[in-house]
Amino acid sequence: MKVGGQAVIEGVMMRNKEKFAVAVRLENGNIKLMKNKSSKFPKYFNFPLIRGVIGLFFMLYDGIKALIWSSNQQLYEDEQISTKEIIFTLLISFAFSIIIFIIVPFFIASAIHSEGLIFDLLDGVFRLSLFLIYLAAISYMEDINVLFQYHGAEHKTINCYESKEKLTVANAQRYSRFSPRCGTSFLFIVFMVSILLFTFLPEQFWLKLLGRIVLIPFVAGISYEIVKLSDRYSNNVFVKIIIAPGLWLQRLTTREPSDRQVKVAIESLDGVLRQ
Repeated sequence: MKVGGQAVIEGVMMRNKEKFAVAVRLENGNIKLMKNKSSKFPKYFNFPLIRGVIGLFFMLYDGIKALIWSSNQQLYEDEQISTKEIIFTLLISFAFSIIIFIIVPFFIASAIHSEGLIFDLLDGVFRLSLFLIYLAAISYMEDINVLFQYHGAEHKTINCYESKEKLTVANAQRYSRFSPRCGTSFLFIVFMVSILLFTFLPEQFWLKLLGRIVLIPFVAGISYEIVKLSDRYSNNVFVKIIIAPGLWLQRLTTREPSDRQVKVAIESLDGVLRQ
């Protein structure tokens, strides 16, 4: 069964269709594990394009729960983060993303060239450039660097498991910290799909801008299907070319983890696999 995951605060969350587990390293050096049922994906939504958007919502929901729990393990009781605070932060982050990665590139491109294919290409290039600058900038933050190490530990552990090797730290460390199913690769495909899709929007200024926001779920749905196909045909030469830029981008969002961090990722995956 396929397993996915994400890095959290001082730990890793692993998830399959039935349940998810979060393992974190505490200040005293011990590992703490939390297990929960995964949000159930309604089968009547299992259609191309639709399933991608709905599936991402359920993964995000479980991911938020994992993030809240992991954050609170590092805080004193009177400092605990509430669900409302996390949701508010995510909403602000989403609004910030819309402004920085859609509105700002749109106006920069408009100032240079206001219509046609050249405008759409400029808009896409500026959007991707701002995203790369953002990733490069935050990677210098100490806390983010640790998060990226846990991201690498998550990939190594899953790669080891999917290769049917025994889950040990030594075995996992031999595997790549990159994964074609990573959210970073997904985001890169989102950028590429958006450049293509936005060329079909009307030329009216405000319709072009509004369309870029309204079409976000549709772009995500198409990108999900591409990632799903690329995972199924990962040995195909053409597919390898498509996913290569996403794997290169993971050099920014993953770091080589320590043995202690890989151990945390293994504990998380064991929590999912154990009955």
